[in-house]
Amino acid sequence: MIVPLESQRPDAIERLLDDAFGADRHGRTAYLIRGKAAWIPALSFAVVDDDGALIGSLQSWPVALTQADGSRSPYIMVGPVAVDPSHQGGGHGRAMMDAVVAAARVQGTPPLMMIGDPEYYGRFWGFSANDTNGWRAPGPVEQRRLLALSVDGRAVGGSGMLGPDIRVTA
Repeated sequence: MIVPLESQRPDAIERLLDDAFGADRHGRTAYLIRGKAAWIPALSFAVVDDDGALIGSLQSWPVALTQADGSRSPYIMVGPVAVDPSHQGGGHGRAMMDAVVAAARVQGTPPLMMIGDPEYYGRFWGFSANDTNGWRAPGPVEQRRLLALSVDGRAVGGSGMLGPDIRVTA
């Protein structure tokens, strides 16, 4: 069953992410892109089994593409999409992706972006690397794996560096 991720204990989420991606995951480029931004509750989901145990999580993060002139284009970074290794292949990751894309469309969010397999995420949800050739990341990444999806017709693309979109308010 899909539930809001905020209904799950933070330590259970971290344990699931370690099981799915390894404890060394914090140095990966995706972590560098989102920096210290907090994940977005309205666009982050979990899968729980019939006993309420956490078996999947998907987090979404506010990020931005900063152009050479300093202007910033907001994006929502999707991922990691994690499923407990013993439950993989059951459609749980796909169900969470369906949920985040649907929620983003309803909310009219900025375009979604992710680091992922273009064939898989393109086939099911329409993510594409066609307009991300000018994007740079603060760590190593295959350019073809930088994917974007406009959920409301906003333009996707541009050129610049990806990073967290942390807004400071007084």
